[in-house]
Amino acid sequence: MRLARLLFGFLLLALATACGPAKRSDFKATDITGADFGRKLELADHNGVRHTLDDFRGKLVVLFFGYTHCPDVCPTTLADIAAAFKEMKPEDVARVQVLFVSVDPERDTPDLLKQYVPYFHPSFLGMIGTPDEIAVAAKEFRIHYRKHVEPGATDYLVDHTAGSYVLDKEGRLRLFQPFAQPPAEIAHDLILLLRE
Repeated sequence: MRLARLLFGFLLLALATACGPAKRSDFKATDITGADFGRKLELADHNGVRHTLDDFRGKLVVLFFGYTHCPDVCPTTLADIAAAFKEMKPEDVARVQVLFVSVDPERDTPDLLKQYVPYFHPSFLGMIGTPDEIAVAAKEFRIHYRKHVEPGATDYLVDHTAGSYVLDKEGRLRLFQPFAQPPAEIAHDLILLLRE
């Protein structure tokens, strides 16, 4: 009887492992499941529609904070995510929403975001808000950004956190993708989360 209970316990453990969330070692990005931040976001998209994270329930959300005048990190990140989409089935891509949150509301108008963000993929949304709204969103996701002026320059750069977050279909923060993660690894992780 004790052996039967023990075997039944092992069977339940195996089933829970097989059907539950992917193991931390299965992801290529950093697994931050259970993080106590990154739960709220309320901004307008580049079409003028206001959104909260709840609007995207049922989809994965890839969230990246950047700006359109960024010379390297932002275009590279958006291009890498778009390249990852090419390695996924169209029906899987349709279940992922990329949100590019501008940390430069002074220059990133809705019209500029509408031209810039969908250039990488038509489903990507640029998100904008007042400086205070952006500050709230950045604090919620522990994003650091600040205006940076090079000596002798006539314009400015914005230093900002370079990684992306991935939220699962329930709106829970799950992964932190570092800058320049290969598209194949991005696709791998998104597919794993979609299969949960």
